[in-house]
Amino acid sequence: MTDARDERRPAGELEATVMAALWAAGAPQTPGQVQLSLGSGLARTTVTTIMTRLHDKGVVERRRQGRGYAYYPVQDAQGLTARRMHTELDRDLDRETVLARFVAQLSPDDERVLRDLLESGDG
Repeated sequence: MTDARDERRPAGELEATVMAALWAAGAPQTPGQVQLSLGSGLARTTVTTIMTRLHDKGVVERRRQGRGYAYYPVQDAQGLTARRMHTELDRDLDRETVLARFVAQLSPDDERVLRDLLESGDG
């Protein structure tokens, strides 16, 4: 049975919480292991659903463990953020305007970092 608290939290928040637990573990985790590590009262079925959705999105991989699966992230947190940025960029047909507005809203420090990355070819 799903706890009412589970249903009030946005899916993105729950996904981020599960991903943080997977990164912290450093090894493949079953939904039950993640549930225990979170200690937040999430139902195991809720954790399983979240992990299945993350797998469907290609954010985690899984391998058979007993009757279920153990899940592990395919990227670190920074790689996942970069992937989300690409996904958002791909949603708009006017990439040039989106990129221009993104760059225009950067802080001076972020602008310097971006310029350095573009000039060095790293990134």
